[in-house]
Amino acid sequence: MDAEAKKHAKPVITLTQSDHDSLTGMARTTRGEVAEQLFEELERARVVPDHKLRPGIVRMGSTLRFSTDSGESREVTLVYPGEADIAAGKVSVLTPIGAALIGLAAGQSIDWVTRDGRRRRLTVENVVDARPAPAEAPAAAVQPTP
Repeated sequence: MDAEAKKHAKPVITLTQSDHDSLTGMARTTRGEVAEQLFEELERARVVPDHKLRPGIVRMGSTLRFSTDSGESREVTLVYPGEADIAAGKVSVLTPIGAALIGLAAGQSIDWVTRDGRRRRLTVENVVDARPAPAEAPAAAVQPTP
């Protein structure tokens, strides 16, 4: 693998068993490119028991700070679609950036494609709050989208 390909290779991600289970169910019942992207992330994830997840890894309910290759820096909380509120910094895991963030550790970078088709790169600066998320996705989160 040459240096440029290595730079853009997807990093290793880690998910808890409960996040993996609930997100897999949601990805299977949701249509669209972002659901497919999320499913691809889930397939390549290293899955660990909930109590074995080390600190500093983005999981559902985590609040984190990330920066982009355009110089933007944001603090967001990764949530299920029914809880999303961009004005409050709550980013749905069923958005391109949300699907890119799940499972990353502080210091890791990943490329993602914006809704308008631009390729961008983000780096997780830190995970401010890695509080445990509910064991199951809220009922509204697993409903198929029209």
